[in-house]
Amino acid sequence: MTCQRGGSPSASSDARVTLTLASARPLTLASASPRRLALLAQIGVIPDQIASPNIDETPARDENPRLLALRLAHAKALAAHQPDHATLAADTVVAAGRRILPKAETAEQARLCLDLLSGRRHRVLTAVVLIGPDGATKGRRTERLVESVVGFARLTQAQKDAYLASTDWQGKAGGYAIQGRAASFIRFLSGSYSNVVGLPLFETAQLLRGQGLLKP
Repeated sequence: MTCQRGGSPSASSDARVTLTLASARPLTLASASPRRLALLAQIGVIPDQIASPNIDETPARDENPRLLALRLAHAKALAAHQPDHATLAADTVVAAGRRILPKAETAEQARLCLDLLSGRRHRVLTAVVLIGPDGATKGRRTERLVESVVGFARLTQAQKDAYLASTDWQGKAGGYAIQGRAASFIRFLSGSYSNVVGLPLFETAQLLRGQGLLKP
């Protein structure tokens, strides 16, 4: 197992039994995100292997948020797929209108995101792709695209400055994490909470059940 970040030790043994009973094939998670790993553990799923595909996540010209999320999730799944493994991948995109917000890597990017999100609603879209264990070309490939709507309160300059000083925004799509300090900014949520965190659990479980990888 090439896990870069650990899951929940207490859930590990039970989850592995569940997956073994459902399928003799191992499961690879094509994401090193600790949030996605924790979300899967929440529903009793512990991947046998974790991969971190190195793909270019730059949006294509005029690419809309839905198509970007789907394209990147498929690319991650294909890049991480191994023979005799099932592969689960996901990509989350935050969009203000048709504008795709970056994964904030600098304070300047994070401040731009806060300025765009302050006092308005935005969309969070996550595409989830599952490739079956018979190969990237022959294996069954299924997908789901889930959209949630999140509304931020109007932020003061002091709130923005304090949030930026926290570094909670680093590496986050849209410059925030709903499960972090930004939770105090959110006045409205419609749709899946786990989708906003990074992996819609109901839809992910349905994909796994549909390929016989999760029972009951």
